[in-house]
Amino acid sequence: MAGHSKWAQIKHKKAVVDARRGKIFTKLAKEITVAVRLGGKDPEMNPRLRTVIAKAKSVNMPNENIERAIKKGTGELADVHYEEIIYEGYGPGGVAVLVEAMTDNKNRTVSEIRHIFSKYNGNLGETGCVNWLFEQKGYFVFDGKTITEDQLMEIAIEAGAEDVRQDEDSLEVITDPSDFEKVKEVFDNKGLKYNVAEITKIPKNYVEIKGKDAENMVKLFEALEDHDDVQNVYANFDLPDDMSI
Repeated sequence: MAGHSKWAQIKHKKAVVDARRGKIFTKLAKEITVAVRLGGKDPEMNPRLRTVIAKAKSVNMPNENIERAIKKGTGELADVHYEEIIYEGYGPGGVAVLVEAMTDNKNRTVSEIRHIFSKYNGNLGETGCVNWLFEQKGYFVFDGKTITEDQLMEIAIEAGAEDVRQDEDSLEVITDPSDFEKVKEVFDNKGLKYNVAEITKIPKNYVEIKGKDAENMVKLFEALEDHDDVQNVYANFDLPDDMSI
């Protein structure tokens, strides 16, 4: 799990920086709008909406932004129609890359995503080529300085988590997606502070990359995440310990 926690935590730090620029708010607003359109505006009855609202609040997205996105989803406010698309491909060194996007122009987006892959020595693949290498899980990351592995293990497993793993200075908790909110509620009720709490896709295995491949993979990952139509990027690379995104 070393690779995942490394970039998952850096993604979290990057999200905080992006929040200052308002960039992540735009992506979260899209997700809220689509979640409402598909499952209704009541978070209690719409798990997808409930999860994204919690994520929005974790990066201090203003309540008025959340409400506006909900109203776009219900049709109370005019909005463009976004289509959800998954792109799959390979990065340098044979790394599997999965990209979740929302777009109002499929032709434009696929052209731009293909260009990003090519620019950093990767290639866009066919549907299904790498999706099977990832599984959806609930995922938490804790600072290992705030709680021991044994303490977290006892709480997490009793709450219904599947596993607790240590990775350097961090602790990871893995859950079935259906148990994510139940486990999160236990953590919240006990006042445990996590750095990451999300339903995400976790690689089943990792590809170790170094040197130029590692540099290009980091650039590819960052470029995809920075694209306005991209909501999430998942990849199964593992970087050297002295390298970060």
